[in-house]
Amino acid sequence: MISRRVCLLSAFAGLVAAPTAARANPIDRGPLADFLSIFRQQAIPRQVVIFDHPRFKRGEIVISTRHRRLYYVLGQGRAIEYGVGVGRMGFTWSGVKTVSMKREWPDWRPPAQMLRRRPDLPRHMPGGIDNPLGARALYLGSSLYRIHGSNEPDTIGAAVSSGCIRMTNRDVVDLYDRVRVGAKVTVVN
Repeated sequence: MISRRVCLLSAFAGLVAAPTAARANPIDRGPLADFLSIFRQQAIPRQVVIFDHPRFKRGEIVISTRHRRLYYVLGQGRAIEYGVGVGRMGFTWSGVKTVSMKREWPDWRPPAQMLRRRPDLPRHMPGGIDNPLGARALYLGSSLYRIHGSNEPDTIGAAVSSGCIRMTNRDVVDLYDRVRVGAKVTVVN
């Protein structure tokens, strides 16, 4: 079991380090390739930026829905900037929430409001590669909103969700590892 994990991690590291070569490899097909490909997504590259807003403290998250960016505050006038997908017209919101829970490969249960709009949706979907919440989810207080991964990188930078904040799976894994439960999340328009 351990050697299999080491092989999988080695393969994963190689794919992330050289995604172009990995895509050209004819052996890179099938379920494992599909699984690993979700971590190669990079619709809008993350970067460290100047973020000189003394109101926000180290470890906090600030989301600009207008600019479709999420900032993880590093302190000392810097933040990591990620591209995000945001709520479409009629589903935008702003305010302050707290990360109340974190989950890896979370199950998805569409809220009642969403099921009324889309009765064709499943009532429950187990976590996994096809799940709309992606690889990780950060739950925002007692609200229905989450910061979560997506296996649709083309939606990053767009206003397409029902109010949740979408990130590529690669970016949400990076953010997930940095953020603590209890972290403050400020959403501004």
